Amino acid sequence: MNKILIIDDDMDMCLLLERFFTRNQFEVKITHSGKKGLEELERNPPDAILCDFRLGDTDGKELLIQIKQLNPEVPVIIITGYSEIKMAVEVMKHGAFDYVTKPLFPEEILITIKSAIALSSADSSSQITANGTLQSKKYIPGIRKEYKNAQYIFGDSKEFKDILRQMDLVAPTNYSVIISGESGSGKEAIAQEIHARSKRGTAPFIAIDCGALSKELAASELFGHEKGSFTGALNQKIGSLELANGGTVFLDEIANLSYDVQVSLLRVVQERKLRRVGGNKDIDLDIRIIVASNEQLWDAAKIGRFREDLYYRFNEFSINVPPLRQRREDILTFAHFFLDKSNSELEKQVKGFSAEVEEIFKYYKWPGNLRELKNVVKRSALLADGDIIDVKALPFELANHQRLEFDSLTEDENKTQPDDTPGWKAPYLNGIHMPDSSFPSLTTDEPGKLNKYTLKTVSIDAEYEMIVEALKKANFNKSKAAKLLNVDRKTLYNKMKQYNQFNEQ
Repeated sequence: MNKILIIDDDMDMCLLLERFFTRNQFEVKITHSGKKGLEELERNPPDAILCDFRLGDTDGKELLIQIKQLNPEVPVIIITGYSEIKMAVEVMKHGAFDYVTKPLFPEEILITIKSAIALSSADSSSQITANGTLQSKKYIPGIRKEYKNAQYIFGDSKEFKDILRQMDLVAPTNYSVIISGESGSGKEAIAQEIHARSKRGTAPFIAIDCGALSKELAASELFGHEKGSFTGALNQKIGSLELANGGTVFLDEIANLSYDVQVSLLRVVQERKLRRVGGNKDIDLDIRIIVASNEQLWDAAKIGRFREDLYYRFNEFSINVPPLRQRREDILTFAHFFLDKSNSELEKQVKGFSAEVEEIFKYYKWPGNLRELKNVVKRSALLADGDIIDVKALPFELANHQRLEFDSLTEDENKTQPDDTPGWKAPYLNGIHMPDSSFPSLTTDEPGKLNKYTLKTVSIDAEYEMIVEALKKANFNKSKAAKLLNVDRKTLYNKMKQYNQFNEQ
């Protein structure tokens, strides 16, 4: 029976999750603080951890780092609010297996937990023989995946076609490549495709998440170590660079490596040789190195966070991956691709998206890029009642994003287009979409006050309540209320005039 550790200070939620997972044949342990969770992890290691991002004594990022130091192999799924999607992307860089957003849907979490445990179980089945060769290897700690000739769908936008041309140019060579782009934008898939198109395509492709490697373990994971080389080194370990021999190694979030490890890596790049920690002989390497970062490595080098000489060694060729919001033509292509994968995984037959959902997808900012889009589609497919995903199946904050990026607008009436979308004109603000739940109709302290209005839809009702609430929180300061609502002040004024409810303050 697989064991799950739940770390969450919401006792009611913990109770519901415990009952659900127990019914699904899991052994469940619950703690309500990060400190207690770490103690339980040391005492009774679980097969997977489900952890809330916000805890009373710590936050998810800090706790994740501590968990990975204690047990790098255990998969961690983070629970987060949808409005905290940027934070969720951040924890993915530090080694989280995945994240799920509130409100929680147990079936969605169950699928994620099972996937995490299945991958972890397959990974742990690898063994290294006495002579140092790999046997039935699928994974080692610190290495995310190994691919061989994997397939991936690419977008139709001009930006992505330019990337494809660059990939065609560099793939047949042995050049090192730097891939830059925001988290979740598809950097690893591009590295994987470069490998598949190269002469090394049938050799190993090993992806290493440098952001998930602690400073103490990074050298061992990358270069390997000899038995007895440090406390806890009970056996010889083959490092990931050595395991990639003959193929391609992908170093994701390369800027997170410590300075000392960068020095050792420079020697590998220059001489194509490595020495295991505690070893006394050099090992020849024949590897291609592709690195990725969500920041510009040159900027990191200028401020001393990354070695300039290492940057120049890697920068034989570079590819910049634009965020999803800058290649909106690709959004629906990827959405349908992820829907096909979700149908297969969930055993459903959802055919597509409503026109309204497609419009929301096209104009949402997607801070988590493809990773966020994939999670939204998977979640929506799970919740879809029929064969079309409509707006009610979307996460609340996404459904109410108002189809434009208001935070890029100014008070100037002539500046009506969001960033990254030249020539686009904002549609008029639409109503708020509520999830499937009932809520009371509007009330007021003044009897008959609402008789002026015709509330034709629930969405208008909900929109009105949200504006009232924002104004109260902002002490009826319209500029502050507009910021709370994530709209510009002019839009708020128009809505207030529409309701004819408030006097000018």
